[in-house]
Amino acid sequence: MSEGLTALRELRSAPMLQAPERAALLTELQPCLAACDWFTVGVMAPTAARALACLRQLETALGWSPLELDPACEALEAIEGPVFLKANQNTGRFLVRRETGLGEGLLITGHSNVNPDAEDTWGPFPLDLFAA
Repeated sequence: MSEGLTALRELRSAPMLQAPERAALLTELQPCLAACDWFTVGVMAPTAARALACLRQLETALGWSPLELDPACEALEAIEGPVFLKANQNTGRFLVRRETGLGEGLLITGHSNVNPDAEDTWGPFPLDLFAA
């Protein structure tokens, strides 16, 4: 995958990436993230546990405070099958809902209070892109 972030936009699911491709995407993504003030995240995953693991890896890698499960969301252990996790750094919360028919991957949307040109959505990235 040599087209970088732009090529991901056309995909329904995250591509399989080799180490050099992962490194190149992360290098390209860093200045985009740095230009934003806060983020929303979407995770399309086969299970709630896998979606939460992806979110926690992202938080750790980028030094974000851990987001909390929204009290309106059912217990993660009760959710079976494919899910969509929606996280909002501005509210400090995330929700998980059952969702079939999606692809698989991580989407990051950057928001800026002062620079709307910096705002964008990137991905889908592999669920383990930010794994340590």
